[in-house]
Amino acid sequence: MARTKEFNEDQALDKAIEIFWHKGYNGTSAQDLVTHLGLSRSSLYDTFGDKQKLFAQSLQRYQKNAQNQIIDLLEQSDNIKETLKEIFKQAVIESLEDRITKGCFMVNSSVELAMHDEEIAKIVKNNSQIMEDVFTKAVQKGQDAGHISKVNSATVLARFIFNTYSGIRVLARTGEKDKQVYDDIIKAMFSIL
Repeated sequence: MARTKEFNEDQALDKAIEIFWHKGYNGTSAQDLVTHLGLSRSSLYDTFGDKQKLFAQSLQRYQKNAQNQIIDLLEQSDNIKETLKEIFKQAVIESLEDRITKGCFMVNSSVELAMHDEEIAKIVKNNSQIMEDVFTKAVQKGQDAGHISKVNSATVLARFIFNTYSGIRVLARTGEKDKQVYDDIIKAMFSIL
């Protein structure tokens, strides 16, 4: 008779995100996972498979949650440019308040693993395409409303926005705590919009 699971898989994935985000894939040991998730090795591996599969599932969960927050904000926005300012303002606040300089789990995973792990590379590429599409749709909405310049196409601006957002997250990972540095980057980006 099969045993029933005595833990919530989504909560376990959230804990896996925490540890992988903080230590990276290569810096996280099997014992780290057992300790941080509060599961036995057998429960961990019976449920999620090996460490790589757990990492991929964690990254996909992170991707979905992070994307949904941005998508919701942009879809509900009456002024895309102002909403983008709020999104970037929040990214800066998170970067400055982050005591352990985590940056962005997706960006970190891209840098650490995408070149060497085909599955992670697919997740990262999918994330980039979805975010480009989300920002393209939002910029087009902003251009149609007259809030965003039409000098560049919506796609070009969307790529620029996403790259700037990712760059801010990389800067956060380096431990940058000077708000002026972030403000300068954002000011330059919005001067183009």
